[in-house]
Amino acid sequence: METIKQKATRRHAGNAGITLIEMLVVVTIIALFSAIAYQRLTPALEQGRRTAAKTQIENLEAALQRFNIDYARFPTEEEGLEALRPYLSQEIPMDPWQRPYIYRYPGEHGPEPDVMSYGADGEEGGEGPNEDVVSWRAI
Repeated sequence: METIKQKATRRHAGNAGITLIEMLVVVTIIALFSAIAYQRLTPALEQGRRTAAKTQIENLEAALQRFNIDYARFPTEEEGLEALRPYLSQEIPMDPWQRPYIYRYPGEHGPEPDVMSYGADGEEGGEGPNEDVVSWRAI
């Protein structure tokens, strides 16, 4: 005769663990939530990169002004932004997309030098995240 304990053990033995279908459903739900979160965060990340680029350009412009005060001129294009190294607390930064900033002197947008980043695509022009971040225009 079967005891109560044996019946309980036999009854729960069939329910132990999870099935492959249940695991796939859980993984699918997690993937969907991740995709939704990524779509919502991507614009904020790009805007953060653009803001960081604008801040770095402003810091480079301040260093350019200090250079101009000391030498009564701006660095030539050949000297480039490397001439500002003594005026910065760190190395000359790369833009947030890990490319060097573009320096042009004389500038095309006034008497001051032009400092810019070509944005996410690394090419001049563009819209949205690919829009250039430039010294002569606010973002």
